[in-house]
Amino acid sequence: AAEGLDDKIIELIETEIKYEGYISKAMDQVAKMKRMEEKRIPANIDWDDIDSIATEARQKFKLINPETIGQASRISGVNPADISILMVYLEGKNRSISKNQEKKA
Repeated sequence: AAEGLDDKIIELIETEIKYEGYISKAMDQVAKMKRMEEKRIPANIDWDDIDSIATEARQKFKLINPETIGQASRISGVNPADISILMVYLEGKNRSISKNQEKKA
């Protein structure tokens, strides 16, 4: 019985070692998604200023005015490409704000 138990423990350890990289990557992706989910969208955002998002997404964003990327991503009719474009837009805005603050300092 002890020998069977040892084999099970060895098999469990081998499995953990084999999949450690995949599990680590998955955990990193979950953390990244959580950060993205919580990323705030400025209340004064001009949805018409964002090029390339689908018309349906733009209309829904204007109507619902989501507060976070997570909320925006759960709106029916908004696809992942629209969310990606929104994130790139927000990053660009953050960079330009940072540069302006550096120039003033």
